[in-house]
Amino acid sequence: MTIIGITGTIGAGKGTLVEYLKQKAHFQHFSVRDFLTKEILRRHLPVNRDTMTNIANELRATHSSSYIIDQLYNQAVKQGDNAVIESIRTPGEVVSLRQKNNFFLFAIDADPAIRYQRIVARASETDQVDYQTFIANEAREMQTTDPNKQNLQQCIAMADFYFDNNGTREALEQQLQVTLQSILQ
Repeated sequence: MTIIGITGTIGAGKGTLVEYLKQKAHFQHFSVRDFLTKEILRRHLPVNRDTMTNIANELRATHSSSYIIDQLYNQAVKQGDNAVIESIRTPGEVVSLRQKNNFFLFAIDADPAIRYQRIVARASETDQVDYQTFIANEAREMQTTDPNKQNLQQCIAMADFYFDNNGTREALEQQLQVTLQSILQ
């Protein structure tokens, strides 16, 4: 069983990597967003980026910095198939997954203007923001000294494989295909 964790900036293409892994490599998908959405709805709170961030930080502070990812990893183990866990946001999550066998961390990034265009196009409930809010949200998630809060900068630095997604979908898929060939042998 291979586990791939995906980290990256907002709108960089984490979902595109996941779709490829599901469709072309038959990985099972485990989503932090879905996990948090269920918890938010259970609490009758609005589903938006601020609520997701607050609930995620609360769960990590209450349980452990890797709590959410550990829950998803346990679900993946029960499935028994290759799995992709989206989206790794704290170094503690990376450390926890590194203690498991056959784990690889993928990081993805692209130019902020390109990423903003992508989130506007996908129009999810967490993406309905202006450009300044988009940049502010990302800055809030990029680094911190609190182990229970998002630290994308450090997670990206911890990645085994880095994907530049400033080009076409085909170019990204080609990068991913080469990487998968090297780790799934």
